[in-house]
Amino acid sequence: MAAFNLTLSEPSPFILIGIPGLEAAHLWISIPFFTFYIIGLFGNFMLLFAVGKEQTLHKPMYLLLCMLALTDIGMSTSLVPMALCIFWFNLKGITVSGCLTQMFFIHTVSVMQSAVLVTMAFDRYVAICNPLRYATILTNARIAKLGLVGLIRAVLFILPLPLLLSRQPFCANRIIPHTYCEHMAVAKMSCGDITVNRTYGLVIAFVVNGSDLALIALSYVLIITAILRISSKKAHQKALNTCTSHICVMLMSYTPSLFSYLTQRFGQGIASHVHVTFANFYLLVPPMLNPIIYGVKSKELRDKVSKYTCRR
Repeated sequence: MAAFNLTLSEPSPFILIGIPGLEAAHLWISIPFFTFYIIGLFGNFMLLFAVGKEQTLHKPMYLLLCMLALTDIGMSTSLVPMALCIFWFNLKGITVSGCLTQMFFIHTVSVMQSAVLVTMAFDRYVAICNPLRYATILTNARIAKLGLVGLIRAVLFILPLPLLLSRQPFCANRIIPHTYCEHMAVAKMSCGDITVNRTYGLVIAFVVNGSDLALIALSYVLIITAILRISSKKAHQKALNTCTSHICVMLMSYTPSLFSYLTQRFGQGIASHVHVTFANFYLLVPPMLNPIIYGVKSKELRDKVSKYTCRR
């Protein structure tokens, strides 16, 4: 009876196998994982440090960059330590509660990052279309409130995912062909009906990502319309340059995440290692490149970061 109670209270763990089909190369794959992670941490922490220390950077645009940096750190940290345990030490087991917790954090941070990108698009719209009212429309306090709203939205949308899965019966085969606990990868381990899980996942994709992309697209339509009204070519170039970094970050964030989402549900003909690689790509590479892109495009930020790095 005691053994029976123990079995009920401590369900068997899930097994994350890493990148299926490439197990023999896990040690080599860990090198870019670790390298990208360290570069991303250094770049994002330096951005946070520079903005925190410099009063001249306490502006809405740089506060948004800090929010983006925090989501980047959270996103990569939710993935890389567990992945390196798989690659380096063959530690593939993860408890059900640990798996659901990792899934919650990864998807919550992803939705939060999408909200930050929408706010950044709105920031660029106001800066170009209403430059004289920029300081009154986008105050630091308002940016902080928008960030809090984005966080609350992310938690409310994602929290039902682990709650729904926690009520599912899982099969004896608990091997997940992935490096982390992605929602549908875990849901497919269930022996029960996962129609509600599939439907809710689609709702999140269309309501959250769909609405965010629509708002970003609307912002850029209005921005382009405003730019076309400007007669000076030099002013055209200057206005477009202010948007280039945001467009690059947006493409890096949304393209692989949408590919990963679509292949997980509809891409049965795509090799699993291709899907898993892309699923890792959008959690690992953008956090490394985002601070580099903004550092290159923003001279003011680049100068402040260089001041501290060169001093050290």
